[in-house]
Amino acid sequence: MAKHLVIVESPAKCKTISKYLGKDFAVRATMGHIIDLPEKELGVDIEKDFHPKYTTSKGKRRILRSLRDEASKVEDVYLAPDPDREGEAIAWHVAESIKNENTTVKRVMFNEITKRAVLSAIDNPKDIDMNKVNAQQARRILDRIVGYQVSPILWRTVFRGLSAGRVQSVALRLICEREEAIKAFKQMEYWSIHGTFEYEGSSFSAKLLSIDGKKGDQEHALIPDESAAKAVMNRLRGINYTIKDVTRSEKVRKPYPPFITSTLQQEGARKLGFSAAKTMMIAQQLYEGLELGELGSMGLITYMRTDSTRIATEALQDAVKVIKILSGDKYLPAAPRLYGKNKNAQDAHEAIRPSQVNPDFAPEKLKQYLSRDQLRLYELIWKRFLASQMENAIFDSTRVDIEGDGCLFRATGSIIKFDGFLALYDETVEDNSESGESQNERLPELSAQKPVSLKDLLEKQHFTQPPPRYTEASLVRELEDKGIGRPSTYAQIIDTLKRRKYVMLESRRFVPSEVGIMVKNILVKEFTDVFDVGFTADMESSLDKVEVGSADWVQVLKDFYGPFSGRLTDVRQSIKDLRAQNQEVTERTCPGCGKHPLVIKWSRNGKFLACQGFPACKYTEPLEKTETVQTDELCDKCGAPMVILTINGNRFLGCSKYPECKNTKSMSTGVHCPQKDCEGTLVERKTRRGKIFYGCSAYPNCTFATWDRPVDQKCQKCGFPMMVYKETKRKGAVMRCVSCRDEILISQGTSEGTAEA
Repeated sequence: MAKHLVIVESPAKCKTISKYLGKDFAVRATMGHIIDLPEKELGVDIEKDFHPKYTTSKGKRRILRSLRDEASKVEDVYLAPDPDREGEAIAWHVAESIKNENTTVKRVMFNEITKRAVLSAIDNPKDIDMNKVNAQQARRILDRIVGYQVSPILWRTVFRGLSAGRVQSVALRLICEREEAIKAFKQMEYWSIHGTFEYEGSSFSAKLLSIDGKKGDQEHALIPDESAAKAVMNRLRGINYTIKDVTRSEKVRKPYPPFITSTLQQEGARKLGFSAAKTMMIAQQLYEGLELGELGSMGLITYMRTDSTRIATEALQDAVKVIKILSGDKYLPAAPRLYGKNKNAQDAHEAIRPSQVNPDFAPEKLKQYLSRDQLRLYELIWKRFLASQMENAIFDSTRVDIEGDGCLFRATGSIIKFDGFLALYDETVEDNSESGESQNERLPELSAQKPVSLKDLLEKQHFTQPPPRYTEASLVRELEDKGIGRPSTYAQIIDTLKRRKYVMLESRRFVPSEVGIMVKNILVKEFTDVFDVGFTADMESSLDKVEVGSADWVQVLKDFYGPFSGRLTDVRQSIKDLRAQNQEVTERTCPGCGKHPLVIKWSRNGKFLACQGFPACKYTEPLEKTETVQTDELCDKCGAPMVILTINGNRFLGCSKYPECKNTKSMSTGVHCPQKDCEGTLVERKTRRGKIFYGCSAYPNCTFATWDRPVDQKCQKCGFPMMVYKETKRKGAVMRCVSCRDEILISQGTSEGTAEA
């Protein structure tokens, strides 16, 4: 019988940790939070210093009984949930729940799931950090108060079921305000002129920079229209050109720091096309441990929820050895690189890096043990970490100015003199430019005051572009820069906005839905401070102060709730006016009563017409509306682009050449049907009652179907070719195998309160 009990969050860790600790240790999992606020009530006594009314989480009574039983039979208990605020709160709840069965309770934290890290943590236990617990408790209560008290206002003004999460609504505000800026943008025309010059048998291109010393700006273009371009073109022909100046310099690019949570999510989106949720799910798998053949089960990366770029000394030393073996001495800097603390960073953990910095754990050596997505993300982390400890990249840069009759052309070029860290890794940059021009070619050897001959001129028309819509990567960067939320919450914030259908993805960029815009307008107008970007960032700073013990969590809640409750009272008293402001009155008179006009209202299924005299008159009728969204998919009948059609809440693909071509297709998930020998894909469908499910496109020849959203990922336990994504109240977001029912936790519960009371 085991002498010691180790309690972790996720069952995926149990096997790996058990192997390291041996038979004297029993390792059990809580499966996320076992104690939480009740689901169907506020669960906070505001009058008694915000005292929370904790209850056993739904479905966790059996787990809690088992933990109590095992705790009573061992010498001591080691609490090892994840090393963050949520993990600390889980550890505290477990300790409180088993204190009558065992009083020898210790807190241990694993920054990585390796034998060295696990044994070291067991040998150096700590006490539960109540400051962290209070910071988590304050956030949970704060989000619960906002969610449960503001969301009903949305129900009464728009429709029931909407959510007003504290941080998610600020993220929604950013997306909506960006859309407003795009719609308000006034496009301006401008032209550019490019010349091809020849010097001693070599040709190169340059762009017109100024005319008679005047340069263009955003307000006044150098060449505003076609007639101006033609006039300048005529002026530029038939004149002599001389190289006015040649500037050569050596430029240095330093490597990027190792990943933190936010930069991993950004680069996962840019390089791999992963959503933030998918990046975190796969990173969790790499952290918790995978079967590596003869090596057994092992965690491959350090803890993935971190805002620190700090690296352990031992890992730095190992990185030097690996770089020397794989790349050579010339790629090693004189001393290991140390990176400064990020803005708003709590600096509780190391950066995200490989847990085993060893050539034997290079991505290509582990390829056979990892799924495609696991390998791609692991390779990204491996390369980024090693590149962070490599030598600078060096470029030879040249700038050439060419003058003729008061007109100045400029050419720039650069070549890599030493690739340095770029030999291993370069960060992907989002290109939001409209021209796609490059003035970074390799130039011939040029000398000042030498004549050059003009061979060709080319004019190009351009239009100024509005600010780009947010991608997942740019939204995460914006949230981080503004101090909204914390990196560990970004994936959940974005996922909630998508699930609530407050935003849609078009060409991988966020577009607010009509409901999202309406929710944002109501919340920002009626609760200006609560959903203000600066206010939300200040609240995060207050929670950080609670975590380090420099602020009292109850006082933080009191400071928030005083002004909030006053505003809440005012809004509740004006619900009728608020509802009227958000209803569009039509010119039609209600056919039911013949007295009142029909107004446009909202429900879960979209817009409909209803009598303004409700509830005296209950007349309603559907309001058909068709929405189209362009896609990259081509019609398999005529070759025209397909569009996403939304008619009365039903989505499908239709040909853009309708009515000439009436081809339609179901919305594909891109996941292949898991049935043997079936070549179909799973598509989105609806039952007669409007419930979405996913069925095989080869129906009726193949009848495979699932209620849950398919994910193109192989089950690690039984090898089934796909899994499904589920949102559960008990465990939060999970990936579940439809064959063996094995589950992978993506998140434990929610960090923001919802109002599904």
